[in-house]
Amino acid sequence: MSISKQYLQKSGKNFSEWFDWIISEAEIYDYGRYPVKGMGVWLPYGFQIRRRVIEIIRNLLDEKGHEEILLPLLIPDFLFKKESEHVRGFEGEVFWVTRAGLEDVDVKLALRPTSETAISYMESLWIKSYRQLPKKYYQVVSVFRYETKMTKPMTRVREITTFKEAHTVHEDFEDSERQIIEAVEIYKQFFDSLGIPYIISRRPQWDKFAGALYTIAFDTLFPDKKAVQIGTVHNLGQTFTSVFDVKIQKRDESIDYAWQTSYGISERVIASIIAFHSDDKGLVLPPNIAPYQVVIVPIYHQDVKEKVIEYCSKVAKVLREHGLRVFEDYRDDLRPVDKFFKWELKGVPIRIEIGFREVSNGTVTIFRRDVMRKEVVFLNQLVEKVTELLNEILQNVKSRAWKEFLSSVKLFNNFNEAINFINEEGGIAILPWCGDEKCVRNKLEGVEGISALGEILIDSLNKLGISEKISEYSSCAFCNRKAKTFMSIAKKY
Repeated sequence: MSISKQYLQKSGKNFSEWFDWIISEAEIYDYGRYPVKGMGVWLPYGFQIRRRVIEIIRNLLDEKGHEEILLPLLIPDFLFKKESEHVRGFEGEVFWVTRAGLEDVDVKLALRPTSETAISYMESLWIKSYRQLPKKYYQVVSVFRYETKMTKPMTRVREITTFKEAHTVHEDFEDSERQIIEAVEIYKQFFDSLGIPYIISRRPQWDKFAGALYTIAFDTLFPDKKAVQIGTVHNLGQTFTSVFDVKIQKRDESIDYAWQTSYGISERVIASIIAFHSDDKGLVLPPNIAPYQVVIVPIYHQDVKEKVIEYCSKVAKVLREHGLRVFEDYRDDLRPVDKFFKWELKGVPIRIEIGFREVSNGTVTIFRRDVMRKEVVFLNQLVEKVTELLNEILQNVKSRAWKEFLSSVKLFNNFNEAINFINEEGGIAILPWCGDEKCVRNKLEGVEGISALGEILIDSLNKLGISEKISEYSSCAFCNRKAKTFMSIAKKY
Protein backbone atom coordinates (compact mmCIF):
# COMPACT_ATOMS: atom_id res chain seq x y z
CA MET A 1 0.00 0.00 0.00
CA SER A 2 1.36 3.44 -0.90
CA ILE A 3 0.31 6.79 0.50
CA SER A 4 -0.71 9.71 -1.69
CA LYS A 5 1.71 12.55 -1.03
CA GLN A 6 -0.50 15.60 -1.06
CA TYR A 7 0.77 18.79 0.49
CA LEU A 8 -0.87 22.13 1.17
CA GLN A 9 1.03 25.40 1.30
CA LYS A 10 1.24 27.13 4.67
CA SER A 11 0.31 30.70 3.86
CA GLY A 12 -1.87 33.46 5.21
CA LYS A 13 -4.65 33.24 2.64
CA ASN A 14 -4.56 29.44 2.77
CA PHE A 15 -4.23 29.10 6.54
CA SER A 16 -7.67 27.70 7.42
CA GLU A 17 -7.53 25.05 4.70
CA TRP A 18 -3.92 24.17 5.62
CA PHE A 19 -4.80 23.91 9.34
CA ASP A 20 -7.76 21.62 8.59
CA TRP A 21 -5.49 19.46 6.42
CA ILE A 22 -2.82 19.18 9.14
CA ILE A 23 -5.14 18.19 11.99
CA SER A 24 -6.90 15.65 9.78
CA GLU A 25 -3.96 14.04 7.95
CA ALA A 26 -1.70 13.99 11.01
CA GLU A 27 -4.57 12.36 12.93
CA ILE A 28 -4.79 14.99 15.65
CA TYR A 29 -8.38 16.17 15.75
CA ASP A 30 -11.48 15.10 13.83
CA TYR A 31 -13.52 18.25 13.33
CA GLY A 32 -16.72 18.91 11.42
CA ARG A 33 -17.91 15.32 11.17
CA TYR A 34 -19.37 14.91 14.66
CA PRO A 35 -23.05 15.89 14.29
CA VAL A 36 -22.96 18.86 16.66
CA LYS A 37 -21.61 22.14 15.30
CA GLY A 38 -18.49 23.48 16.97
CA MET A 39 -17.40 20.20 18.56
CA GLY A 40 -14.46 17.98 17.62
CA VAL A 41 -12.92 14.67 18.64
CA TRP A 42 -9.34 14.31 19.89
CA LEU A 43 -7.75 11.36 18.10
CA PRO A 44 -5.14 9.20 19.89
CA TYR A 45 -2.08 10.99 18.45
CA GLY A 46 -3.54 14.43 19.11
CA PHE A 47 -4.64 13.37 22.57
CA GLN A 48 -1.03 12.46 23.41
CA ILE A 49 0.11 15.93 22.36
CA ARG A 50 -2.70 17.44 24.43
CA ARG A 51 -1.79 15.29 27.46
CA ARG A 52 1.84 16.42 27.41
CA VAL A 53 0.83 20.07 27.09
CA ILE A 54 -1.46 19.66 30.09
CA GLU A 55 1.35 17.96 32.04
CA ILE A 56 3.53 21.04 31.57
CA ILE A 57 0.92 23.47 32.92
CA ARG A 58 0.00 21.09 35.74
CA ASN A 59 3.63 20.90 36.86
CA LEU A 60 4.05 24.68 36.73
CA LEU A 61 0.90 25.22 38.80
CA ASP A 62 1.72 22.47 41.30
CA GLU A 63 5.20 23.94 41.84
CA LYS A 64 3.56 27.20 42.91
CA GLY A 65 1.22 25.61 45.41
CA HIS A 66 -1.92 25.23 43.30
CA GLU A 67 -4.24 22.32 44.10
CA GLU A 68 -6.27 20.50 41.46
CA ILE A 69 -10.01 20.10 42.02
CA LEU A 70 -13.03 19.11 39.94
CA LEU A 71 -16.22 21.16 40.07
CA PRO A 72 -19.62 20.01 38.74
CA LEU A 73 -20.41 20.67 35.11
CA LEU A 74 -23.87 22.05 35.88
CA ILE A 75 -24.45 25.42 37.54
CA PRO A 76 -27.98 26.20 38.79
CA ASP A 77 -29.64 29.25 37.32
CA PHE A 78 -29.96 31.07 40.65
CA LEU A 79 -26.22 30.65 41.31
CA PHE A 80 -25.09 31.68 37.86
CA LYS A 81 -27.23 34.83 37.81
CA LYS A 82 -26.13 36.16 41.18
CA GLU A 83 -23.43 38.42 39.73
CA SER A 84 -25.09 40.76 37.22
CA GLU A 85 -22.04 41.90 35.21
CA HIS A 86 -20.91 38.29 34.83
CA VAL A 87 -24.36 37.30 33.57
CA ARG A 88 -24.42 40.11 31.02
CA GLY A 89 -21.00 39.04 29.76
CA PHE A 90 -22.03 35.41 29.17
CA GLU A 91 -25.83 35.37 28.76
CA GLY A 92 -25.64 35.08 24.97
CA GLU A 93 -23.28 32.09 25.15
CA VAL A 94 -24.84 29.82 27.79
CA PHE A 95 -26.24 26.36 27.05
CA TRP A 96 -29.21 25.68 29.34
CA VAL A 97 -30.52 22.31 30.51
CA THR A 98 -34.30 22.56 30.99
CA ARG A 99 -35.48 18.96 30.62
CA ALA A 100 -34.37 15.63 32.11
CA GLY A 101 -36.01 12.45 30.88
CA LEU A 102 -39.70 13.20 30.37
CA GLU A 103 -39.93 16.10 32.80
CA ASP A 104 -38.90 19.71 33.07
CA VAL A 105 -36.06 20.13 35.57
CA ASP A 106 -36.99 21.77 38.85
CA VAL A 107 -34.05 24.19 38.56
CA LYS A 108 -32.79 25.54 35.24
CA LEU A 109 -29.14 24.46 34.82
CA ALA A 110 -26.28 26.04 32.87
CA LEU A 111 -23.48 24.07 31.27
CA ARG A 112 -20.52 25.94 32.73
CA PRO A 113 -19.09 28.60 30.41
CA THR A 114 -16.55 29.24 33.21
CA SER A 115 -16.58 28.53 36.95
CA GLU A 116 -16.25 31.77 38.93
CA THR A 117 -19.79 31.48 40.30
CA ALA A 118 -19.48 27.80 41.20
CA ILE A 119 -16.12 28.12 42.95
CA SER A 120 -17.15 31.29 44.79
CA TYR A 121 -20.20 29.54 46.23
CA MET A 122 -18.03 26.66 47.49
CA GLU A 123 -15.40 29.04 48.86
CA SER A 124 -18.09 30.68 50.98
CA LEU A 125 -18.41 27.29 52.71
CA TRP A 126 -14.71 26.44 52.85
CA ILE A 127 -12.85 29.64 53.71
CA LYS A 128 -13.32 31.62 56.92
CA SER A 129 -9.93 33.03 57.95
CA TYR A 130 -6.82 34.70 56.57
CA ARG A 131 -4.93 31.74 58.05
CA GLN A 132 -6.26 29.59 55.18
CA LEU A 133 -4.99 32.03 52.56
CA PRO A 134 -3.76 32.37 49.93
CA LYS A 135 -5.69 29.47 48.43
CA LYS A 136 -5.03 28.38 44.85
CA TYR A 137 -7.28 25.94 43.01
CA TYR A 138 -7.34 24.80 39.37
CA GLN A 139 -9.10 22.33 37.14
CA VAL A 140 -8.73 21.07 33.54
CA VAL A 141 -12.22 20.51 32.14
CA SER A 142 -14.63 21.13 29.29
CA VAL A 143 -16.58 24.38 29.20
CA PHE A 144 -19.42 25.20 26.83
CA ARG A 145 -20.14 28.43 25.02
CA TYR A 146 -22.72 28.92 22.31
CA GLU A 147 -20.39 30.37 19.72
CA THR A 148 -22.61 32.05 17.13
CA LYS A 149 -19.89 33.21 14.75
CA MET A 150 -18.29 30.87 12.23
CA THR A 151 -16.83 28.05 14.31
CA LYS A 152 -13.24 26.93 13.69
CA PRO A 153 -11.40 23.86 15.01
CA MET A 154 -9.64 24.53 18.33
CA THR A 155 -9.92 28.31 18.07
CA ARG A 156 -13.66 29.01 18.02
CA VAL A 157 -15.62 26.03 19.32
CA ARG A 158 -18.74 25.37 21.35
CA GLU A 159 -17.09 22.83 23.60
CA ILE A 160 -13.68 23.96 24.82
CA THR A 161 -12.25 20.59 25.83
CA THR A 162 -8.90 21.71 27.24
CA PHE A 163 -9.91 24.54 29.53
CA LYS A 164 -7.44 25.05 32.37
CA GLU A 165 -8.96 27.50 34.82
CA ALA A 166 -7.24 28.58 38.04
CA HIS A 167 -9.10 30.30 40.88
CA THR A 168 -7.30 31.88 43.81
CA VAL A 169 -8.40 33.57 47.06
CA HIS A 170 -6.51 36.26 48.99
CA GLU A 171 -6.74 38.35 52.13
CA ASP A 172 -6.32 41.73 50.44
CA PHE A 173 -5.77 43.57 47.18
CA GLU A 174 -1.98 43.59 47.56
CA ASP A 175 -1.83 39.80 47.77
CA SER A 176 -4.18 39.42 44.79
CA GLU A 177 -1.85 41.68 42.80
CA ARG A 178 1.08 39.49 43.80
CA GLN A 179 -0.87 36.53 42.46
CA ILE A 180 -1.44 38.28 39.13
CA ILE A 181 2.33 38.67 38.78
CA GLU A 182 2.84 34.99 39.62
CA ALA A 183 0.18 33.91 37.11
CA VAL A 184 1.78 35.97 34.33
CA GLU A 185 5.15 34.40 35.11
CA ILE A 186 3.65 30.89 35.04
CA TYR A 187 2.14 31.56 31.61
CA LYS A 188 5.38 33.02 30.31
CA GLN A 189 7.20 29.84 31.34
CA PHE A 190 4.43 27.72 29.84
CA PHE A 191 4.36 29.41 26.44
CA ASP A 192 8.17 29.65 26.35
CA SER A 193 8.46 25.91 26.97
CA LEU A 194 6.26 25.31 23.90
CA GLY A 195 7.97 27.90 21.71
CA ILE A 196 4.80 29.98 21.31
CA PRO A 197 5.64 33.70 20.93
CA TYR A 198 3.34 36.30 22.48
CA ILE A 199 2.76 39.84 23.60
CA ILE A 200 1.26 40.61 27.00
CA SER A 201 -1.21 43.45 27.34
CA ARG A 202 -3.80 44.87 29.69
CA ARG A 203 -7.13 44.64 27.93
CA PRO A 204 -9.24 47.81 27.57
CA GLN A 205 -12.00 47.99 30.16
CA TRP A 206 -14.65 47.39 27.50
CA ASP A 207 -12.96 44.09 26.62
CA LYS A 208 -12.13 42.75 30.09
CA PHE A 209 -13.53 39.53 31.57
CA ALA A 210 -17.08 40.04 32.83
CA GLY A 211 -16.85 40.81 36.54
CA ALA A 212 -13.10 41.48 36.68
CA LEU A 213 -11.35 44.65 37.84
CA TYR A 214 -9.05 44.18 34.85
CA THR A 215 -7.74 41.51 32.47
CA ILE A 216 -4.18 40.72 31.35
CA ALA A 217 -4.02 38.83 28.06
CA PHE A 218 -1.44 36.87 26.08
CA ASP A 219 -1.85 37.21 22.31
CA THR A 220 -0.02 35.61 19.41
CA LEU A 221 -0.40 35.70 15.60
CA PHE A 222 -1.47 32.93 13.26
CA PRO A 223 -0.13 32.70 9.68
CA ASP A 224 -3.13 34.71 8.44
CA LYS A 225 -1.68 37.54 10.62
CA LYS A 226 -4.72 37.76 12.87
CA ALA A 227 -4.17 38.00 16.61
CA VAL A 228 -5.45 35.15 18.72
CA GLN A 229 -5.85 35.27 22.50
CA ILE A 230 -4.09 32.26 24.04
CA GLY A 231 -4.25 33.04 27.76
CA THR A 232 -5.88 35.46 30.19
CA VAL A 233 -5.28 36.53 33.80
CA HIS A 234 -8.00 38.39 35.73
CA ASN A 235 -8.02 40.29 38.99
CA LEU A 236 -11.60 39.74 40.14
CA GLY A 237 -11.30 41.99 43.16
CA GLN A 238 -14.20 41.41 45.57
CA THR A 239 -16.81 41.19 42.81
CA PHE A 240 -17.80 37.57 43.37
CA THR A 241 -16.90 37.28 47.06
CA SER A 242 -19.26 40.13 47.94
CA VAL A 243 -22.11 38.50 46.01
CA PHE A 244 -21.47 35.00 47.38
CA ASP A 245 -20.63 36.21 50.88
CA VAL A 246 -17.08 34.85 50.97
CA LYS A 247 -16.13 36.62 54.20
CA ILE A 248 -12.91 36.10 56.13
CA GLN A 249 -11.48 37.19 59.44
CA LYS A 250 -8.41 39.32 58.67
CA ARG A 251 -5.18 39.64 60.66
CA ASP A 252 -6.51 42.68 62.52
CA GLU A 253 -9.60 40.60 63.48
CA SER A 254 -11.90 42.62 61.23
CA ILE A 255 -14.30 40.85 58.85
CA ASP A 256 -14.14 41.57 55.12
CA TYR A 257 -14.78 39.97 51.75
CA ALA A 258 -11.86 38.01 50.31
CA TRP A 259 -10.12 38.95 47.04
CA GLN A 260 -9.93 36.66 44.01
CA THR A 261 -8.06 36.11 40.78
CA SER A 262 -8.65 33.67 37.94
CA TYR A 263 -6.67 32.69 34.85
CA GLY A 264 -7.23 30.34 31.96
CA ILE A 265 -5.93 28.75 28.77
CA SER A 266 -7.55 26.47 26.20
CA GLU A 267 -6.76 24.26 23.19
CA ARG A 268 -5.84 27.43 21.34
CA VAL A 269 -2.43 26.64 22.82
CA ILE A 270 -2.26 23.43 20.78
CA ALA A 271 -3.56 25.27 17.72
CA SER A 272 -0.69 27.74 18.20
CA ILE A 273 1.88 24.93 18.36
CA ILE A 274 0.57 23.62 15.06
CA ALA A 275 0.37 27.07 13.48
CA PHE A 276 3.90 28.15 14.35
CA HIS A 277 5.97 24.99 14.20
CA SER A 278 4.54 23.23 11.15
CA ASP A 279 5.21 23.61 7.42
CA ASP A 280 3.98 22.56 3.99
CA LYS A 281 4.90 18.94 4.71
CA GLY A 282 2.99 18.69 7.99
CA LEU A 283 3.64 18.99 11.70
CA VAL A 284 6.93 19.95 13.31
CA LEU A 285 6.59 19.09 16.98
CA PRO A 286 8.71 20.43 19.84
CA PRO A 287 10.41 17.32 21.30
CA ASN A 288 9.06 17.92 24.82
CA ILE A 289 5.46 17.31 23.70
CA ALA A 290 5.94 14.92 20.77
CA PRO A 291 4.18 11.56 21.38
CA TYR A 292 7.27 9.94 19.86
CA GLN A 293 10.59 11.76 19.93
CA VAL A 294 12.22 9.17 17.66
CA VAL A 295 10.79 6.85 15.04
CA ILE A 296 12.90 3.98 13.70
CA VAL A 297 12.30 2.91 10.11
CA PRO A 298 14.00 -0.30 8.88
CA ILE A 299 15.05 -0.58 5.23
CA TYR A 300 15.73 -4.11 4.02
CA HIS A 301 15.46 -6.84 1.43
CA GLN A 302 13.95 -10.09 2.66
CA ASP A 303 17.35 -11.82 2.87
CA VAL A 304 18.61 -9.34 5.50
CA LYS A 305 15.29 -8.52 7.18
CA GLU A 306 16.01 -10.44 10.39
CA LYS A 307 19.40 -8.80 10.94
CA VAL A 308 18.06 -5.29 10.26
CA ILE A 309 15.08 -5.68 12.60
CA GLU A 310 17.30 -7.15 15.33
CA TYR A 311 19.59 -4.10 15.01
CA CYS A 312 16.59 -1.73 15.07
CA SER A 313 15.33 -3.35 18.26
CA LYS A 314 18.76 -2.93 19.84
CA VAL A 315 18.80 0.78 18.93
CA ALA A 316 15.26 1.29 20.30
CA LYS A 317 16.15 -0.48 23.56
CA VAL A 318 19.19 1.76 24.11
CA LEU A 319 17.17 4.93 23.49
CA ARG A 320 14.29 3.85 25.73
CA GLU A 321 16.71 3.03 28.53
CA HIS A 322 17.66 6.72 28.44
CA GLY A 323 14.06 7.89 28.79
CA LEU A 324 13.28 8.65 25.16
CA ARG A 325 9.90 7.97 23.53
CA VAL A 326 10.52 5.66 20.56
CA PHE A 327 8.33 4.03 17.92
CA GLU A 328 9.59 1.14 15.77
CA ASP A 329 7.76 1.09 12.43
CA TYR A 330 7.82 -2.53 11.24
CA ARG A 331 4.69 -2.31 9.07
CA ASP A 332 5.10 -4.51 6.00
CA ASP A 333 2.27 -2.91 4.05
CA LEU A 334 4.14 0.39 3.65
CA ARG A 335 7.32 1.12 1.74
CA PRO A 336 10.05 3.01 3.63
CA VAL A 337 9.43 6.12 1.53
CA ASP A 338 5.75 6.08 2.52
CA LYS A 339 6.72 5.74 6.18
CA PHE A 340 9.05 8.72 5.76
CA PHE A 341 6.19 10.77 4.37
CA LYS A 342 3.80 9.70 7.12
CA TRP A 343 6.16 10.47 10.00
CA GLU A 344 7.18 13.81 8.48
CA LEU A 345 3.48 14.62 8.30
CA LYS A 346 3.07 13.67 11.98
CA GLY A 347 6.02 15.82 13.00
CA VAL A 348 8.24 13.32 14.83
CA PRO A 349 11.44 15.29 15.66
CA ILE A 350 13.95 12.56 14.72
CA ARG A 351 13.72 9.67 12.27
CA ILE A 352 16.35 6.93 12.39
CA GLU A 353 16.82 4.96 9.18
CA ILE A 354 18.52 1.57 9.40
CA GLY A 355 19.42 -0.63 6.46
CA PHE A 356 21.99 -3.38 5.98
CA ARG A 357 24.70 -0.76 5.37
CA GLU A 358 24.08 0.74 8.82
CA VAL A 359 24.07 -2.73 10.38
CA SER A 360 27.40 -3.56 8.71
CA ASN A 361 29.03 -0.27 9.72
CA GLY A 362 27.64 -0.04 13.26
CA THR A 363 25.89 3.27 12.43
CA VAL A 364 22.45 4.81 12.03
CA THR A 365 21.22 7.52 9.67
CA ILE A 366 19.48 10.33 11.56
CA PHE A 367 16.95 12.65 9.92
CA ARG A 368 15.97 15.94 11.61
CA ARG A 369 12.39 16.95 10.86
CA ASP A 370 12.86 20.66 11.63
CA VAL A 371 15.59 21.24 9.02
CA MET A 372 14.95 18.15 6.82
CA ARG A 373 18.60 17.11 7.07
CA LYS A 374 20.35 13.72 7.46
CA GLU A 375 23.60 12.65 9.09
CA VAL A 376 25.29 9.35 9.90
CA VAL A 377 26.15 8.57 13.53
CA PHE A 378 28.02 5.64 15.08
CA LEU A 379 25.99 3.52 17.45
CA ASN A 380 28.27 4.22 20.44
CA GLN A 381 27.57 7.96 20.00
CA LEU A 382 23.83 7.59 19.42
CA VAL A 383 22.33 8.54 22.80
CA GLU A 384 24.55 11.59 23.19
CA LYS A 385 23.84 12.70 19.62
CA VAL A 386 20.06 12.20 19.81
CA THR A 387 19.88 14.06 23.13
CA GLU A 388 21.92 16.90 21.66
CA LEU A 389 19.74 17.05 18.53
CA LEU A 390 16.49 17.08 20.50
CA ASN A 391 17.75 20.07 22.47
CA GLU A 392 18.82 21.78 19.24
CA ILE A 393 15.45 21.09 17.62
CA LEU A 394 13.58 22.58 20.57
CA GLN A 395 15.70 25.73 20.53
CA ASN A 396 15.44 25.99 16.75
CA VAL A 397 11.63 25.78 16.62
CA LYS A 398 11.42 28.35 19.42
CA SER A 399 13.76 30.84 17.72
CA ARG A 400 12.07 30.37 14.31
CA ALA A 401 8.65 31.03 15.84
CA TRP A 402 9.80 34.21 17.60
CA LYS A 403 11.51 35.43 14.43
CA GLU A 404 8.32 34.86 12.42
CA PHE A 405 6.20 36.55 15.08
CA LEU A 406 8.42 39.61 15.55
CA SER A 407 8.52 40.21 11.79
CA SER A 408 4.78 40.94 11.96
CA VAL A 409 4.81 43.17 15.07
CA LYS A 410 5.72 46.75 14.13
CA LEU A 411 5.95 50.11 15.84
CA PHE A 412 4.19 53.13 14.30
CA ASN A 413 3.91 56.80 15.17
CA ASN A 414 1.08 57.42 12.73
CA PHE A 415 -2.40 55.92 13.15
CA ASN A 416 -3.23 55.74 9.42
CA GLU A 417 0.08 54.05 8.61
CA ALA A 418 -0.66 51.45 11.28
CA ILE A 419 -4.12 50.79 9.84
CA ASN A 420 -2.68 50.42 6.33
CA PHE A 421 -0.07 47.95 7.63
CA ILE A 422 -2.72 45.79 9.29
CA ASN A 423 -5.04 45.86 6.27
CA GLU A 424 -2.32 45.20 3.70
CA GLU A 425 0.11 42.92 5.52
CA GLY A 426 -1.61 41.87 8.72
CA GLY A 427 0.04 41.68 12.12
CA ILE A 428 0.12 43.71 15.31
CA ALA A 429 0.70 47.46 15.25
CA ILE A 430 2.15 49.14 18.34
CA LEU A 431 1.31 52.82 18.80
CA PRO A 432 2.28 55.44 21.40
CA TRP A 433 -0.70 56.16 23.64
CA CYS A 434 -1.76 58.74 26.21
CA GLY A 435 -3.45 56.21 28.49
CA ASP A 436 -7.05 57.39 27.90
CA GLU A 437 -9.11 54.45 26.62
CA LYS A 438 -11.80 56.76 25.21
CA CYS A 439 -9.44 58.16 22.60
CA VAL A 440 -8.61 54.64 21.37
CA ARG A 441 -12.23 53.59 21.23
CA ASN A 442 -13.29 56.75 19.44
CA LYS A 443 -10.53 56.42 16.86
CA LEU A 444 -11.23 52.74 16.15
CA GLU A 445 -15.02 53.09 15.93
CA GLY A 446 -14.80 54.03 12.27
CA VAL A 447 -12.29 51.30 11.38
CA GLU A 448 -13.89 48.01 10.43
CA GLY A 449 -12.34 44.75 11.62
CA ILE A 450 -9.50 46.18 13.72
CA SER A 451 -9.55 46.00 17.52
CA ALA A 452 -7.50 47.24 20.43
CA LEU A 453 -5.60 44.40 22.10
CA GLY A 454 -4.53 46.57 25.01
CA GLU A 455 -1.71 48.42 26.75
CA ILE A 456 1.56 46.55 26.26
CA LEU A 457 3.11 45.41 29.54
CA ILE A 458 6.73 46.30 30.28
CA ASP A 459 7.85 42.67 29.78
CA SER A 460 6.64 42.76 26.20
CA LEU A 461 8.00 46.25 25.60
CA ASN A 462 11.42 44.94 26.61
CA LYS A 463 11.04 41.78 24.51
CA LEU A 464 10.04 43.85 21.48
CA GLY A 465 12.87 46.33 22.06
CA ILE A 466 10.39 49.19 22.40
CA SER A 467 10.84 50.33 26.00
CA GLU A 468 13.95 52.36 25.23
CA LYS A 469 12.12 54.16 22.39
CA ILE A 470 9.39 55.73 24.53
CA SER A 471 11.05 59.15 24.45
CA GLU A 472 11.13 59.08 20.63
CA TYR A 473 7.35 58.65 20.46
CA SER A 474 6.13 61.60 22.51
CA SER A 475 2.63 62.10 21.04
CA CYS A 476 -0.36 59.78 21.31
CA ALA A 477 -1.13 58.36 17.86
CA PHE A 478 -4.86 58.37 18.68
CA CYS A 479 -5.35 61.94 19.99
CA ASN A 480 -1.96 63.77 19.80
CA ARG A 481 -1.76 64.35 23.53
CA LYS A 482 1.40 63.40 25.43
CA ALA A 483 2.14 59.67 25.15
CA LYS A 484 2.69 57.69 28.34
CA THR A 485 2.79 54.10 27.12
CA PHE A 486 1.95 51.91 24.07
CA MET A 487 -1.29 50.44 22.73
CA SER A 488 -1.47 47.42 20.40
CA ILE A 489 -4.10 46.98 17.68
CA ALA A 490 -4.78 44.16 15.23
CA LYS A 491 -7.39 42.10 13.45
CA LYS A 492 -8.24 39.24 15.78
CA TYR A 493 -10.12 35.98 16.06
